[in-house]
Amino acid sequence: MKVCIYGAGAIGGYLGVELARTQADVSMVARGAHLAAMRENGLRLLIGGEEHVVRPRCTDNPAELGLQDFVIICLKAHSITGVLAQMQPLLGPRTRIVTAVNGIPYWYFHKHGGRYEGTMLESIDPGGRQWRELGPERAIGCIVYPATEIEAPGVIRHVHGDRFPLGEPSGEITADVEQLAKLFAAAGMQAPVLDRIRDEIWLKLWGNVCLNPISALTCATLDVICSDPATRALSKAIMLETQTIAETFGVKFRVDVERRIEGARKVGAHKTSMLQDLERGRPMEIDPLVSVVQEMGRLTGIPTPALDAVLALVAQRAKLAGLYETAPLAAAKAQAFA
Repeated sequence: MKVCIYGAGAIGGYLGVELARTQADVSMVARGAHLAAMRENGLRLLIGGEEHVVRPRCTDNPAELGLQDFVIICLKAHSITGVLAQMQPLLGPRTRIVTAVNGIPYWYFHKHGGRYEGTMLESIDPGGRQWRELGPERAIGCIVYPATEIEAPGVIRHVHGDRFPLGEPSGEITADVEQLAKLFAAAGMQAPVLDRIRDEIWLKLWGNVCLNPISALTCATLDVICSDPATRALSKAIMLETQTIAETFGVKFRVDVERRIEGARKVGAHKTSMLQDLERGRPMEIDPLVSVVQEMGRLTGIPTPALDAVLALVAQRAKLAGLYETAPLAAAKAQAFA
């Protein structure tokens, strides 16, 4: 079985090291200093007080790797459109694409059923390029729960978690998704196969849609946001707007809003990914975590006043820092320089 990790950063590197312990033929796409360190010293994973080192085939030129059985995309969601051409040599007629990304994936309305079947979302897939060039029929959903970080080029530190729920857009339990789940299990990770993968996507997004932008605006950690009455109330307002939209699409939430907020509070003094990106001068995941919910609200005719206000503020902050462009503009630039 040939598996390519496309984007060997914190999560992709963790997956790559763990999957390399199996019988799979694992390769990785990376770039820059991280790639150079992997080539020279191997890829190191610090986990549970131990250090695991592997020397996977790694490259910044996917054409060297050939056709794959599974391509696991571990890029930030806003980066995917810019590398579609480079990904094509990996994709054969039976290749499955595993979207291990935050937020709503490009394939969301594939096999969805109902009036929204086949709808493409401009905020996350400008011009529908991912839908056309990757193909929704190839997709397997994947939710990323572990926390990891790049400690230095070529060095990944695992913080906590090993759970990667998987699911077909159709809800079917296919041979492909079962094979992938067994591979993850063989690598020591949990990968339950869900027949309602969209419910799990929204459950994770439910917190990200409010806590990420509020943290970037206030520089507060999760415990502070969820304990302060004002920011907790704002978070709840955005989450209730989001829940109304999701339920319009048939999503079922297995916990209520107060329990979800309380769960985030108990994480403690944790900086969200959006705040970390702001502090480190990296592009911020505004579209797949926030703009897409606004777009889906417009699609259903559901107003989102609390979300709209926070989105306007965090987008302006990110633009002034040079860390955000709206999805269509960013995609056009990426295509121009590809």
